[in-house]
This record gives sequence, C-alpha cells and structure tokens, in this order.
Amino acid sequence: MKLSSSTSILIRKARLSPYLFSLLAFTLFAIFLYSQDVGYLNLSINPNPSPSTTEKQYKKLPFSIGEKEDGCDVFSGKWVWDPVNRPLYQESECPYIQPQLTCQEHGRPDRDYQFWRWQPHGCSLPRFNASLMLETLRNKRMMFVGDSLNRGQYVSMVCLLHSLIPDHAKSMKTFGSLTVFTAKDYNATIEFYWAPFLLESNSDDAVVHRISDRVVRKGSINKHGKHWKGVDIIVLNTYLWWMTGADFKILHGSFDDEVKEIVEVSMEDAYRMAMKSMLRWARQYMDPTTTRVFFTSMSPSHEKSTNWEGMPNGNCYNQTEVIEDPNYWGPDCKKSIMEVIEDVFKKSKFPLTFLNITQLLLYRKDAHTSIYKKQWTPLTPEQKVNPVTYADCMHWCLPGLQDTWNELLFAKLFYP
Repeated sequence: MKLSSSTSILIRKARLSPYLFSLLAFTLFAIFLYSQDVGYLNLSINPNPSPSTTEKQYKKLPFSIGEKEDGCDVFSGKWVWDPVNRPLYQESECPYIQPQLTCQEHGRPDRDYQFWRWQPHGCSLPRFNASLMLETLRNKRMMFVGDSLNRGQYVSMVCLLHSLIPDHAKSMKTFGSLTVFTAKDYNATIEFYWAPFLLESNSDDAVVHRISDRVVRKGSINKHGKHWKGVDIIVLNTYLWWMTGADFKILHGSFDDEVKEIVEVSMEDAYRMAMKSMLRWARQYMDPTTTRVFFTSMSPSHEKSTNWEGMPNGNCYNQTEVIEDPNYWGPDCKKSIMEVIEDVFKKSKFPLTFLNITQLLLYRKDAHTSIYKKQWTPLTPEQKVNPVTYADCMHWCLPGLQDTWNELLFAKLFYP
C-alpha cells in the first residue's frame, strides 16, 4: 500500500524517536476507547437510532458472557442465595426510605429476604453500575409514575445512587403529587409522581387517598400527563388500585359536574381503557428516538397461605422462605389483567419496554413488609393478639426485592 508523503515523514520521525511513537500509539488507543464509550452510551438511551447513525456507531457491548444470539429472557429464572453480593446497600445508610418500608427499623428479626439474587436462565443480569447510571442521567430527568409500589421502586433507585453524591450536592423535595431527588453536580433529577390509575380519579391526593368507592374519569390522562412531559426516561405502573373485587366506576364528563354520569364496567374493561390512554399519550408526547418508556407489570400480594400449601388462615406474616415451585401462580394474581396488557401492547407500534416482574415476585412471599412497618392507625387489641390480621402483604421491604426491579430496568435500559 502506498503511503502519503506526510505519513511517511511521521513514520520516519517515529523510528528516530521511540518516545514519540509510544505517545502516538497511546493517543490513538485513547481516541478509540473514547469513541467506543460514546457509541455505547448513545445506544443505551436511543435503542432505535436511524440506519445512518447506526452505521457510524460501534456495536453495543454484549449482554453477558454466554448469551445466545437470540437473546435471553431476563424475566424467566430463579432466586439464588447470595449473601456475598446482597444487599446492594444497607437500610440504615439510605435516609430516603419511608417508614412503611424500613422493616429492620421496625423490628423484623431476620434479614434473609435481603440476600436473594435473581438469576435468569441462560445468562446473568449485569451488575447495577451506579456510576454509569448517574453519568447517563446527566442533564436528564427520570420519572416513576404510579402508586406506592412504583414509589418503592423510585426510592430503591435513589438508594442505589445517592451514596455516590456528596451531601451538599443532593436533595429530595415534595411538591404535592411530585417528589424530586436532585443530583446537582449532574444536573439530573429522579422523580416520582403519584397517579395510582394514571388517569384522573378521586384518589389523586398524594396524602389523603384511602377511598373505597373509587371512580376514574375516562380519557383524562392529560390531567397528570402534563407533569410528565419533557422527561427522558419514564417508568409507568398501575394495577393495585384497580383491584376492587367488583365492577369499576367510570366517570364520563368532569368531577366538577353537578350531575355526574357514572357507568360501571368490568375491571378488565376499565384497565384496558387506561392502557390505551397511556399508549396514546406516549405516542403524542414521547419521542422514541430520544426517550425511553417503560411499563412495570403487576406486583402480586401473598394474602392467603393456602395458595402455596401453607397453614390455613395465614398470609405473608412470618414467611421467611421463597416459593421454589417454578410453576407457582397464585390465585391472588389476576391473569386477566396480564391478558389485557398483552392484547393492548401487541397491537401498539410504540416502542414501549415491558418489565414483566410478576412471575419472579410471586415466588417471594418472604419479602413483604408484613407487620414490620410504621402503622398509620393505632392497632386494636384484636390485631395485637393476631398479627396476621394486619400484616401488609402487598408492599416490600427495602433493601430487598424492589432493588431487583431496578436491576432489570438497568439491564433493559442499556441492553434493550
């Protein structure tokens, strides 16, 4: 191959100066590594770049050693005992955990629930990299939207990241339905927005929302959605508040109407309406080339121990072991809702990433807050005698299970 005259001169000089040659080689190597990192980070945020952009970027890093070409279902696997690498942080070291989730502080006698790691079949989850996550969030907004279960995932994410940020450079503030954690040096925010139905409802007050007769307003997602515009990563969830055990009430019109038109439909039809509204909103306001939209599947409860062949009249109280039957699917978990999600999502062309956490959560009857949490109302004498009657079998202790939700989110964010 014929070299240009300028290249020949450079090589002749390098031969005369080993130091110059070494310096040149190091510089070229550094430039190569930098270009690799830039391409990787761009792909992590933009999973669907244009063909011209793709050609200019390097292939993204492999998901994990041993992965097959056809990929790996990270939501199919088993829980393995890993006291060396778990928990990912200590309860006492994260001041942002609400008293509803601090199980050790409220007297839980064991810590076994903290030491389980999710192991997919055929591959491994990448280790959560807090430095990479923070750097990716630089100059960006990440938001979790939904109910208290989604707030638990939000708090978990903050706990996973905050130790890398000096005290003077971080803050958490609440403005009504919106809670904002700010990493000042990164010009980044991680936010939570209370919207248990995603649509407008009579349960939208962030503090006073324990309403048994729940009503959702049809086609009203913009009431909350206007606060979500401009985010770069959004994680949506809604499930628990739809479980009324009866038909669901839908408002046509406005909550301000003197005479309200309310119709009752099945819970599945009401939920379908919400999913369609969410996808319409995402198509209208989320640019898939610059933003990522995630939806987290339903989080099951463990209200009846007979579901896993336990003692009658029990629930998650005093449960310290995982369910090992890989085919377990508790009756408490609404399969019909999963069918609605599957039907609506498969018809949508919007590139939403579905975090299918339901099956892996079903195995974890041991990880709920149970009685080890702040009680917002005084316990009755009957409750004190029988803790099963007031055990919380819906929410999860932190650190613990919900950290895995964010490991899965991390995996899908960087390895879509």
